Amino acid sequence: MLAMPSGTLACPEAGRQHRLAAQLADMIPGAATIRVSLTDPTQTWPHLHTVVKDEAGKTMEVSRTTARVAGRWILRVWPEVDWNRPHTFHLADAALTCSELIAAGRGR
Repeated sequence: MLAMPSGTLACPEAGRQHRLAAQLADMIPGAATIRVSLTDPTQTWPHLHTVVKDEAGKTMEVSRTTARVAGRWILRVWPEVDWNRPHTFHLADAALTCSELIAAGRGR
């Protein structure tokens, strides 16, 4: 990534995450969260799996292409994340959280 004369990045990572959230909100109206992993339950090998939910937590029906594009965009913004574990991208605050950790925390 290019740096400005001050040495700061020309495109801060936080800005990238917020732009992604805005783009996904435009692409999938009504979406609140997008859960992404490489463990599609219908496949026996690593395969991108994306689930889109609205504010009420109800799963939204989106086309396979839309789900795949959204998942790939999220993967590209966070390449360092272990995608074998599911992660949820919250569009409201552009935050990515590990879905397994959230589920474990709710049960306690």
